[in-house]
Amino acid sequence: MTHKEAAATDGFLVSVTDASSVTSRLEDIPVVHEFPDVFSEDFPSLPPDREVEFAIDLVPGTGPVSKAPYCMAPAELKELKVQLEELLEKGFIRPSVSPWGAPVLFVKKKDGSMRLCIDYR
Repeated sequence: MTHKEAAATDGFLVSVTDASSVTSRLEDIPVVHEFPDVFSEDFPSLPPDREVEFAIDLVPGTGPVSKAPYCMAPAELKELKVQLEELLEKGFIRPSVSPWGAPVLFVKKKDGSMRLCIDYR
């Protein structure tokens, strides 16, 4: 990668920690401390704004793929609502009425929290 290409590339370092157990600062991360001029002070919204909206042209005669949702326990439905609201607020996802769809499920992490997974098979 040339210097010019590197200058045009955006990159973000995100450190996710449990705020209730540890108080840490971005400056405490070794790579941030070593290269402070590379990291921006303010965090832009994700996904970044793009100049072009992309679309996928389908082969004539084909239709969208959509699978039925998996059954979920009431606790999982509640967790799904919480995680989707959080992702919407942060701008990582947006509402959609697309005919394309994939079921979601949860996988329990080592700490007992739930990881949202999407089954694109």
